[in-house]
Amino acid sequence: MDWIDALLIPAIKSLVVIVALLLAFAYMTYVERKLVGRFVRRYGPNRAGPFGLLQPIADAFKAIFKEEVIPSEVDKWLYVICPGIAVAGSLIAFGVIPVGDSFMAWERKITMVIGDVNVGVLYVVAVAGLGLYGIFLGGWSSNNNFSLLGALRSTAQVITYELPMGLALASIAAITGSLRFADIIAAQQTLPLIVLQPVGFLIYFISGMAEINRSPFDMPETENELVSGYSTEYGGIKFAIYFMAEYINMIVMSILVATLFLGGWQGPFAHLSPLLQLVWLGVKAAVVLFVFIWVRASIPRVRYDKWMKFGWKFLLPLGLANLVVTAVVVALVA
Repeated sequence: MDWIDALLIPAIKSLVVIVALLLAFAYMTYVERKLVGRFVRRYGPNRAGPFGLLQPIADAFKAIFKEEVIPSEVDKWLYVICPGIAVAGSLIAFGVIPVGDSFMAWERKITMVIGDVNVGVLYVVAVAGLGLYGIFLGGWSSNNNFSLLGALRSTAQVITYELPMGLALASIAAITGSLRFADIIAAQQTLPLIVLQPVGFLIYFISGMAEINRSPFDMPETENELVSGYSTEYGGIKFAIYFMAEYINMIVMSILVATLFLGGWQGPFAHLSPLLQLVWLGVKAAVVLFVFIWVRASIPRVRYDKWMKFGWKFLLPLGLANLVVTAVVVALVA
């Protein structure tokens, strides 16, 4: 393996992924505002450029040039770096998710994944937790009661819902016999796992919404209770970076759902072109993102104690039961 395969190609892939995720984040904010507007019979953004398409750029300029205010009582270093920690956790989680098969270019085999590791599922679960440090330490360093309470809620929520999410992933591993994303996609060549694991899919989807703090499960930043939760003391570009982390988390989660349960990049004629594989994965992820937005627009925010009780007393036992049934069926079939 020469330096081109070891360094240059992974660096180019990383750059492409980061640029793609940042562009997707910018226009995801536009799409969500448009869709939520339509759900409640409003127009949504329609002033900046044709059909409001330049609204993300206008928002970016507003965040960049807004006056930077750092409250005097905060822990300054942690307060400043925590938004970066949150967004870094979101970006590096994408590194092991394949967006297509391999192809030949300049007599080299190019795989459409940055790092093809055999414990990719465990890697995603581990690095996704890094973003939580950005939220928790950001809330703690703000020296504000609302921020601290939002940070504690975020931590408790992630711990509660990572357990059923892990059980749903264990059920997938029991069926496919692997924690490598490429193997999981290959196992869905004839039948997507959503058919074999409908309960596991629901558990993973609900837990995923809790992990990324999506409404109606956005307990760490409930405006009516905590002002803005862990981000109460943040403004300008630092608040925008937290915002970026939330949306990139949402995009990565939608791609994970598409990869784990909907067959990933596979689809009719996908084997003919890497571009078609990207299109199939994009379409499946877009459907999941639409459901995220649909749920946000349709379901009111639940009460925090009931939400935690739901996780421990219903979703966790359901995940355990699903894993036991899956293991028994796999053992009988094998």
